[in-house]
Amino acid sequence: MENKPHILIIDDILDNIQMAMNILEEDSYSFSFADQGDEALLLISENPEKFDLILLDIMMPGLDGFALCQKVKQNPKTQHIPIIFLTAKVDVDSISKGFALGAVDYITKPFHPAELLARVKTHIYLYQAKQLLQTHNIALETKIKHEHKRLLSELEENQKEMIYMLSELMESTSDETGQHIRRVAEVSALLAYYHPAMSEEDADTLLHASPMHDIGKMTIPHDILHKPGIYTEAEFSIMKKHTTNAHNLLTHSKRKFMQAAAIIAHEHHENWDGSGYPRQLKGEEIHIYGRIVALADVFDALTHQRCYKEAWQIDDAISYIQELSGVQFDPQLVDVFNEHIDEFKTIAQIV
Repeated sequence: MENKPHILIIDDILDNIQMAMNILEEDSYSFSFADQGDEALLLISENPEKFDLILLDIMMPGLDGFALCQKVKQNPKTQHIPIIFLTAKVDVDSISKGFALGAVDYITKPFHPAELLARVKTHIYLYQAKQLLQTHNIALETKIKHEHKRLLSELEENQKEMIYMLSELMESTSDETGQHIRRVAEVSALLAYYHPAMSEEDADTLLHASPMHDIGKMTIPHDILHKPGIYTEAEFSIMKKHTTNAHNLLTHSKRKFMQAAAIIAHEHHENWDGSGYPRQLKGEEIHIYGRIVALADVFDALTHQRCYKEAWQIDDAISYIQELSGVQFDPQLVDVFNEHIDEFKTIAQIV
């Protein structure tokens, strides 16, 4: 069974309270009452969710109706309760002041039963409708937030799947294996995880976007891409285009992982001292994602065999990276690499 609407009646004359209750009992309301402003304020403050309407006398000793209304409306926990003033004063100034303080209506004394019943019923209905609407709005907002989160999650999963398929396609056109892609991704994510200026979200982004770092090699002629010896100057110029080609392909996407992949593909061959390619960026001009994948890619390339080279010993590769700190690699990233070297060695041993 539904709870009855609860009305608080505040008047310093008890006969007025009793009269109002006698009239309103016809519509099966429940009641509380107080004959002083301070007493009423305590009742409201102790249980703000209890009341569906307040009938408030203006002229009371101590805390009068205007002051009490102001206090109720200033409290976020009680400001939603509708207040109808009970008044023998019908001058414009008093009525205007009551509305300015937040009252929803006024009823003149002595009460006319039909008027009292009608006005109370109207404002109870409006209040309950407002409460119901707020509840529905909250539920709808919650549903929308969950739906938005679900859709974003689906989009990210779709991006991950697309990156995986493109990476698989890239493997089929180059001498790099899926394990190379996996190792670069894990080294990149670990560098980001330990970097003091990067977040867990950055680490996750690098884990899923870094496999695209060499996707542009799919645009390089097969005879150059698979050449076992040293490139000629002309061949190397063509080879370097894999960075800008990938960037031009990926940069139009508005998706998080694709945007990150565009940056990584474009900048992972830039060097800290400005001697890299394709734009000779220097220092922090290079995006942190590009700097991270640059280190990860070189570390993995050195420690594993390629068609044009034998694998280096892990310690030799580590020494190379340390020697080129501040030249080829971001010094802060090399510090992170050194501080957690055993973890990076473990990743390098994945076959």
